Amino acid sequence: MPKSMKDFVADAKGRVDTVSPGTALQASTASGDLILDVREASELDSDGSIEGALHIPRGLLEANADPDTGKGNDRLLNQRGADSRVHVLCASGARATLAADCLGQMGYNATVIEGGLENWKKEDLPVQS
Repeated sequence: MPKSMKDFVADAKGRVDTVSPGTALQASTASGDLILDVREASELDSDGSIEGALHIPRGLLEANADPDTGKGNDRLLNQRGADSRVHVLCASGARATLAADCLGQMGYNATVIEGGLENWKKEDLPVQS
């Protein structure tokens, strides 16, 4: 039977941890953790972005996270195997779950920011327009 995106997300949820938006923000400030936004550029334009977050669209994540591609993003690569974490954000959580699962398999300590940008805004955390 073919799998749906919902099936892939449900499967990945069993392998990743989640953190609240407030916890992710505090950890990025206090511990040097990285907030990684995997939304598309058009979503940042329409819905806002998080100051200091690294933006890599979900479709480009693996190339940016792998040091062997020659296209790796230095900010992300510096987190690989480090004590700090990568807290992944999307609009509501599905893409972030898939991304965090992938990053975990690539040697990163990655978590999902619960509820994505939607929940970030509900917690009244800062968003840049």
